[in-house]
Amino acid sequence: MPLDLPIAFPIGKDFRRLLAFGSGVGLEIGAKSLEVAVTRVRPNKIQVLGRLSIEDYATRPAAEWGAQYTRFLKASGAERLSATVLLPRREVIVRQIALPGVAAKDVKGAIRFQLDTLHPYGEDDVVWGWSPLAYGGVLVGIVPRTTIQRYVALFDEAGVAARSFTFSAAAVHSAIRFNGIGLAGGGFVALSRSAAGAVEVYGESPSRPLFSAEFDLAPERATMLALSELRLPAGTAPKTLEEMLPTPAVNPVENDLSRNALPYATALSGACPRFAPAANLLPPEYRRFNSRAVFVPTMVLAALLLLVAGSMAAYASWSEKQYLKQIGSQIAALEPLHKRADSLDKETAHTRARAQLLDQFRKQTRTDLDALNELTHLLEPPAWSNNIELARDAVRIAGEAPQTAPLLKILDASPFFEKTEIQMSAPRASGETFQIRTNRRKGK
Repeated sequence: MPLDLPIAFPIGKDFRRLLAFGSGVGLEIGAKSLEVAVTRVRPNKIQVLGRLSIEDYATRPAAEWGAQYTRFLKASGAERLSATVLLPRREVIVRQIALPGVAAKDVKGAIRFQLDTLHPYGEDDVVWGWSPLAYGGVLVGIVPRTTIQRYVALFDEAGVAARSFTFSAAAVHSAIRFNGIGLAGGGFVALSRSAAGAVEVYGESPSRPLFSAEFDLAPERATMLALSELRLPAGTAPKTLEEMLPTPAVNPVENDLSRNALPYATALSGACPRFAPAANLLPPEYRRFNSRAVFVPTMVLAALLLLVAGSMAAYASWSEKQYLKQIGSQIAALEPLHKRADSLDKETAHTRARAQLLDQFRKQTRTDLDALNELTHLLEPPAWSNNIELARDAVRIAGEAPQTAPLLKILDASPFFEKTEIQMSAPRASGETFQIRTNRRKGK
């Protein structure tokens, strides 16, 4: 099923800082523990309010570690915040799709059209979400619905409110956008350690908008593989994921970003979801929002935007009226010339029509003489005519001939006449008297 996601529009860097306003809880699901980070984002600084590791969550009663989680949020002043949950990498199918030229409103339809080719789950029900990437690409995450329902049931039992399920590539891509839009120096590779001790690799380049993988290799080998995938020079020095993420002004000792920065990145993506969207795999019916206060900054910004939009609309209306007034005065000044031009056009058309009519009358006499001359050659003795009536479209011929019927073929074979018919034929001692009507061909 498709899940909604706002499109990130290009915004100036200074204005982006003003929009960076919110708080978020990032919760990473590890193999044995849950890693939680709470952040507060303001235009001038980012604060990490706390970091918690919930050990052995899978073997402990959910209510027990859920109470521990609730106490931590209260101590951090975030008891009314819903969590952005980072799903394990192994449980999410991640795909990148290039959709150049596809309008924002058509992206969902384009993904849905090829969704069956993006995952190995066959007819099983899946949920999916997407994030916009550079160069017309999108990042798509796909998870079986049963997996989502399993985690939803677990968090409901623990009393953990979750508003978003995402994955590492989308969370990191969203979090580093707090430092501005675009690629630093044309591309980069960033390394970090996962909670399990594996090497997490994240990179971006003009050739590939995003690369994210986990390796059980030495950092040097993982770097070489990432540079190859991103088509970056082999000498490109790797960075740490900590360097690429915005530096928090306040950070507790237990939140060691050099060891595991993913909970921090997840919390950032949840703090300002409209500012830096990350793919949300949680169906809308399972999303929970505990605090209405989190919408206050959005409402304030929306009010300011409405005020600005109203002012711009009022100015545009006034400006349009002034423009129309100027155009009206210019039209009034040119109206006499326009009427004079119309009058001259009508006089010219009338004169042209009269000239054409006279020319037709002049040509008609010649046409009639040509038709009469043709009849003189066609009605050869012993046939003869005693009356010929020439009209514009037909000719009536009365006369006498040995036989009337052959005259039909003779007249129809002429380039001047067609559709000849006998109107009257009567036998006489010397032949047949006839009256024939034939149509004149056009132009003859």
